[in-house]
Amino acid sequence: MAKDIFHNTVKTALQKDGWRITNDPYQLRYGLADVYIDLAAEETIIAEKGGRKIAVEIKSFAGGSTISEFHTALGQFLNYRIAIEVSNEPERILYLAIPTDTYQMFLRFEPAKTVIERYEVRLIVYNPKSEAIDQWIE
Repeated sequence: MAKDIFHNTVKTALQKDGWRITNDPYQLRYGLADVYIDLAAEETIIAEKGGRKIAVEIKSFAGGSTISEFHTALGQFLNYRIAIEVSNEPERILYLAIPTDTYQMFLRFEPAKTVIERYEVRLIVYNPKSEAIDQWIE
């Protein structure tokens, strides 16, 4: 299983944001197949917040066609979300991690914007240069 080119960047950004990485990758059994989501993390326990759990699928959008990569990412996201729902950790929330420039130039406009809203895709917008999370979009 190949890691995305920004895998370690997003991992570092999550850690800077107070998350503890618990699985790299996060493996789930879904029917007859094993599913590998890039990362699983838990929020550092803080009394006011509790211990949220997330899974993160990381995408770089560094290939040729942004729309084609978006279709692939969306398909993975939807399949992974179902795998999590039927797992022994259905409380874990799935996010799609995308670079800031991809969000700014593509995902915040139509048709991607409508698709993201309709399918309730949660996004982590990350800055590859500063290895930081710029935005959480619920």
